[in-house]
Amino acid sequence: MRQAVSGIFLGTLVLAGCSATEDKPAAPAASAPSAPSAAETDRLRAALLPVPKGMSVAYGPETGAFGSLKSTQQGLEAVRQAKLQHPECAGAAQLDAARTDVAKSPAAVIAFSAERGSISQAVVSLPKPDFPAALPEKCASYTADVGGTPVTYKTRTLDMPAKGDQSRAYLTTAAGGKQNAQIGSVMIRRGTTIMSMLVVGQQVKPKGLYELANLADQNLAKASR
Repeated sequence: MRQAVSGIFLGTLVLAGCSATEDKPAAPAASAPSAPSAAETDRLRAALLPVPKGMSVAYGPETGAFGSLKSTQQGLEAVRQAKLQHPECAGAAQLDAARTDVAKSPAAVIAFSAERGSISQAVVSLPKPDFPAALPEKCASYTADVGGTPVTYKTRTLDMPAKGDQSRAYLTTAAGGKQNAQIGSVMIRRGTTIMSMLVVGQQVKPKGLYELANLADQNLAKASR
């Protein structure tokens, strides 16, 4: 993340349990799942987005068991350190990296950044078709204490055209201190493979989010064949 939204970005981890781009040491995973095969790693890497115009790679691509990835561990640590009004909202509507079957699943993660914001993406191959439940009503608006800064989250479901076998998109406004940010989140499932994406910036337009989702779904479709 660049300075424009860096103060809010830790809060997005609490919202979605996703990856940070700062170079922090990762906590060790609870167990050490076996490494995915080279063929599976190549398939998941191929499903990741190419570098968007005007952005650069800030992190990754990293591959391995989802729960053991550095990015996943940083997200879980951010959740542990924050104090939420509704703790159950921390990973709502997202992949639960604390679940054993999800944590052991092969995954590929990448993040891009620019002055205007960031994009982070994860592609995970689950053992069976699975899709996170919709965001609970009480999680549409809540507060959290992130590093001593109160952050308020307000989320609405977006009317994104259906993609893959299942899909869902949200737009969240995060306000804390003197900074505000918007977080667009997209989840798409094809078969047993799930793509999760976060777009963070001062303003995230649904149209732009849908265009990224289209490209991500095209790559997912090719990789799922």
